[in-house]
Amino acid sequence: MADWSNQLYWEDVNVGDSVPPTTLNLTVHRLVVFAGGNRDFAPIHHDTEVSHAQGAPDMYANNVFCQAMWERTVREWIGLDGRIRKVGPFRMRIFNTVGEAVRTDGQVKRKWQEDGVSFVEVEMVSTHSRGVSIGPGPVVVTLPTRA
Repeated sequence: MADWSNQLYWEDVNVGDSVPPTTLNLTVHRLVVFAGGNRDFAPIHHDTEVSHAQGAPDMYANNVFCQAMWERTVREWIGLDGRIRKVGPFRMRIFNTVGEAVRTDGQVKRKWQEDGVSFVEVEMVSTHSRGVSIGPGPVVVTLPTRA
């Protein structure tokens, strides 16, 4: 669970810092609820037989779900006053199938200030038992300053 009482500030971030990981267990329930929530009713995301017929190893997380995993990890790191400005582009390398525990984490690649706004770019990646499933790819956020 995230501790929303902690706020990350731009001054506290350094290039090379790690973003704490999150892990999501991809259950049938989670895949079905997420597919319904983003209105992606393609059966490859919730039906094993259809997934197999299409050449996939099993039902798997869709593109929006994969993006949401990165957003969750970053949101919990930046706190409520940080803003996610851009996610991706990212590359889906292998399927994130039901039954996997997907770990998402990142590392700060750069930080800068522009027109009074404090930016941080993080390189994110998702992995599971078969290796890197998504990424690496960028997420750009803005953070409050202490000043």
